[in-house]
Amino acid sequence: MRLDLMSEDDFRAYQENEIREYAEDKIRSGAWSQENAYELSVQTHRRLLPEGLATPGQYIFSIRDEDLGQNVGVIWFARFEEGGKRLAFIYDLIILEQFRRRGYGTQAMLALEEKVKEVGLDTIALHVFGFNQAALGLYEKVGYEITDINMAKTLKD
Repeated sequence: MRLDLMSEDDFRAYQENEIREYAEDKIRSGAWSQENAYELSVQTHRRLLPEGLATPGQYIFSIRDEDLGQNVGVIWFARFEEGGKRLAFIYDLIILEQFRRRGYGTQAMLALEEKVKEVGLDTIALHVFGFNQAALGLYEKVGYEITDINMAKTLKD
């Protein structure tokens, strides 16, 4: 397994799918309403990636299984400076459904550590939706610790 910088063709397909899935996750988490979630997701992605793959400080990789000769997922991180720390923030990790539960997520997260070091960063941060227990388990397995927890309660009449 290796991480390859994503091609333009793969990026177009990824971004289309990612915008839709991010909107669905924000709806599921209760952060956005169904009516405007897709447009908010489009706006968010335009803000984060105004120049697509060429956006400075953004790194989007295809996760490639060399034995199979095909991509099995995507991992995307950005460079940030915050509180005197230089860190990578993971925006997305996707393992295609047919390849899940085979260790690709773990391998990708460990391989990402080398990519982050290569660009001169020493900390990796991420956000995980509370409902995504599989992702939470993966991140804890590879050494991530919870730093913040946001909670909400919807009030009913």
